[in-house]
Amino acid sequence: MMTTALLCLAMNVYHEARSENMMGKYAVAHVVINRMEHVKFPDTVCDVVKQRHQFSWYWDGKSDKPKDKRAWAESQMIAHDVLSGVAPDITEGALFYHATYVSPYWAKHFTETVTYGQHIFYRY
Repeated sequence: MMTTALLCLAMNVYHEARSENMMGKYAVAHVVINRMEHVKFPDTVCDVVKQRHQFSWYWDGKSDKPKDKRAWAESQMIAHDVLSGVAPDITEGALFYHATYVSPYWAKHFTETVTYGQHIFYRY
């Protein structure tokens, strides 16, 4: 049986990083956990994922139903690994990320930690 936290985290990994390599997918999952553990963000996985204007897939008005069965199964496995603590945080405590092909105004205000695939990760 899938818990609500596992479902929320798996959905975020699927929609934010399904085309990334495994490191990129684990990194995206860890940003959610890092936020959940930080005082400036909500304290549950689902509340972090659903926080207004944080993850575009959640607010785009399109169907969120996973269509790629392999990527969905992989996203669930990654979410399980991260939630159970067996996957170490490879982001160096990152709380934010963006795709390499954009330059958001906020990035200059944070410290870059790592890059995995098409995502650059940051912390305060």
